[in-house]
Amino acid sequence: MKIRNSALAGLALAATAALGLTACGGSTTPAATGSSDASAGAGNGEITVYNAQHESLTKEWIDGFTAETGIKVTMRQGSDTELSNQIIQEGAASPADVFLTENSPAMTQVENADLFADVDEATIAQVPEEFRPSTGKWTGIAARSTVLVYDKNKLTEDQLPTSMLDLANPEWKGKWAASPSGADFQAIVSALLELKGEAATEEWLKGMKENFTAYKGNSTAMKAVNAGEVDAALIYHYYYYGDQAKTGENSNNVTPYYFKNQDPGAFVSVSGGGVLKTSKNQEAAQEFLKYVTGKKGQEILKDGTSFEYAIASDVPANEKLVPIAELQAPTVDPAKLNSEKVTELMTSAGLL
Repeated sequence: MKIRNSALAGLALAATAALGLTACGGSTTPAATGSSDASAGAGNGEITVYNAQHESLTKEWIDGFTAETGIKVTMRQGSDTELSNQIIQEGAASPADVFLTENSPAMTQVENADLFADVDEATIAQVPEEFRPSTGKWTGIAARSTVLVYDKNKLTEDQLPTSMLDLANPEWKGKWAASPSGADFQAIVSALLELKGEAATEEWLKGMKENFTAYKGNSTAMKAVNAGEVDAALIYHYYYYGDQAKTGENSNNVTPYYFKNQDPGAFVSVSGGGVLKTSKNQEAAQEFLKYVTGKKGQEILKDGTSFEYAIASDVPANEKLVPIAELQAPTVDPAKLNSEKVTELMTSAGLL
């Protein structure tokens, strides 16, 4: 495995990967922000959201919810696994009412600790079955697709791998990049584990170790492809669309490739939302989750700049995205994604 200088800081985090992984939007330092509408009445309660989603996206959800209900929301920002571990450590003393993530494994971790209340049926009814866990202990709130962004000046689509698994083959040695220390990438590996089993996952990770270049963060990996350092990078789709919506300076030389065909590389990661059993304001917490998955909350995804997929209340995705029905994603129960086993396998393979 080749390691760029820009990736050294990311690999230094390896020893603490299981305790605090930095996903695409999370700050590792918790911060609080508040939003309220006094005219709506301050007597409707107050909740705290532990947020591992993009801070700007959740702030839009909070502002819309507060304007509609008058309920004040305090947000504590962090990464998926950082906050899931914190909730588990806090247990019954946690001040969190709601937990939002970018990927499913952190939600499963909290669920396995038996810390979630059941999601209200009215909220469950807004979210299609394929975008929520079979257990009903939390629900999907948004989604993102795995893609291979590649240098269109070096490669044509007919030169690309037909499956994500092909990236472990010798012909891809030194040609692709990823951010293995991030919760985003580990969610992809978790889906591979669920779809293909432990032996196949171990074999793929071994080939990955031989072939890939490590970078810290998906944006950095895409930027490296754009600069000609590597031919391709395995990331989530919205990094490309987000950069294109700005200046395009980190993505003008690349284009996203969708594996489709129910391939592990077509995995769609579900962002989760759940209400803690220990919430002091269960009604308001459930209402917040209902708002996020409702029409107004999902339209924030459709019309905003996060470029994540709207998945609920029959709201279509942002018009710039490939329609989610065309992604041909494999079926994966989010409740079965196993972050602890993935960390073990990636550490054994020398990737963490």
